[in-house]
Amino acid sequence: MYNRATPAQLYAGLIGMLLVAAGITGMFYESEFTSDVVVRDSAFGILEVNGWHNLIHIVTGGLGLVALALGAGAARVYALTLGVVYVVVGFVGIGFVLGEDNSIFSVVPVNTEDNVLHLLLGLLGMVAGAASPERGEPRLA
Repeated sequence: MYNRATPAQLYAGLIGMLLVAAGITGMFYESEFTSDVVVRDSAFGILEVNGWHNLIHIVTGGLGLVALALGAGAARVYALTLGVVYVVVGFVGIGFVLGEDNSIFSVVPVNTEDNVLHLLLGLLGMVAGAASPERGEPRLA
């Protein structure tokens, strides 16, 4: 018999890889780091990106991959934490707690598509974390 991955481990691995890939891809669209003027470009003509936004995706995705390597308990903490953070970020974007230039704190550019994606990733993380065993007990097939 073998242990199957928990929902949180699947989330940490898949979303971790997705976020790292999105951050790296975004750097090809816009990689400038500024704090006085929000520089942006639209990745695939849909999602707003800049160097800061891409770096956040690379770091949060990398943390997911580290959590996956550390085991089920770490993956659960990652899924729940990232879930809450991304839901808050989504609501911040939707609630227009933004700079005048449609950016969060006048640094990270966002648009409606970003906000919806952040909410979905956040909700998925909270569900994956809640659906996983609290102590990472092994699951037998």
